[in-house]
Amino acid sequence: MRFQAAVLRSYEDPFAVEEVALRTEPAAGELLVEIAGCGMCRTDLAVRRSAGSSPLPAVLGHEGSGVVVRSGGGPDNAISVGDHVVLSFDSCGHCQNCRGAAPAYCDSFASLNLFGGRGEGAPRLTDADGRALAPRWFGQSSFAEYALVSARNAVRVDTKLPVEMLGPLGCGFLTGAGAVLNTFSAGPGDSLVVLGAGAVGLAAVMAATAAGAPTVAVDRHPRRLALAERFGAIPLLAGTAGLAERIRRLTDGGARYALDTTASAPLVNEGLRALRPTGSLGLVARLHDPLPLEPGTLDRGRSIRHICEGDAVPGLLIPLLTRLWQAGRFPFDQLIRTYPLTDINEAERDCEAGRVVKPVLLPAGRSR
Repeated sequence: MRFQAAVLRSYEDPFAVEEVALRTEPAAGELLVEIAGCGMCRTDLAVRRSAGSSPLPAVLGHEGSGVVVRSGGGPDNAISVGDHVVLSFDSCGHCQNCRGAAPAYCDSFASLNLFGGRGEGAPRLTDADGRALAPRWFGQSSFAEYALVSARNAVRVDTKLPVEMLGPLGCGFLTGAGAVLNTFSAGPGDSLVVLGAGAVGLAAVMAATAAGAPTVAVDRHPRRLALAERFGAIPLLAGTAGLAERIRRLTDGGARYALDTTASAPLVNEGLRALRPTGSLGLVARLHDPLPLEPGTLDRGRSIRHICEGDAVPGLLIPLLTRLWQAGRFPFDQLIRTYPLTDINEAERDCEAGRVVKPVLLPAGRSR
């Protein structure tokens, strides 16, 4: 089976949209999905800054959504041909954390999502000349017209929803909303500060507003702060003198929770200082450098932890977020700008420059 996909051949080169070949049918527990749309996440773009961490050439993309066109069946596969699905991260399903409803902490998370995927013999995805391409980025590799995925990381959604827009619910929006709703279990009166108003941070703001939790958003881009304010947050410009003290005043003595999406050590320390006693800060951005914590930031019961994929069970959180969207309480579509898959390099430039919060790539000319 041949179709178009965006291939990253080196860490420095642009994406190349070219013909690729899928050389296998779905096995038991697998699905072939015709991709309707795929969000571009900063984790995709971070591959360029992590030379050697992911094999190239590869097809990236891990916020896919679309329609199931073939199924390999299997006893645990309840998804059928014709179903609309959102694709999320992969997990093994049988380790202690997966059995404990914590698939984001799967013992095999790195191997399944970052370093080549599930074990296979002959390459299943190749370029037009038969050279192997690294498949299964986050269990999907969905910068393409089709993706072969595990049924475990596909979530069925209502066919009345605009499936091409739903892909970011599988990672970026899931991460921000999940941190608020799952990790913090924020509710009415629980104050929150969100550091960084990108896709993850703004999803956190929307989820906090839906949960009744008053929120302060901090960012260096006025346009993104304006979005945060539209979604219910009090905006504060990063770098403002006395930032932590201002947050404490706005949150009646300190925020109960803080979510950092920036990996900026100065902002993390400001966020910790802005917490009330026993408050907690969650980190979702990957740290590339040591994180120096200033004296006093962890006093009085304050805590800090890393949050992966919003502590989410995708099959539970994604339907909740679609219901909130239908009720007008999680307007994630206002963050999206669509691009043809052929314009993937323009989408990357716009994302890196902050001109768009969430690019979504739409494959053109899809055919079976």
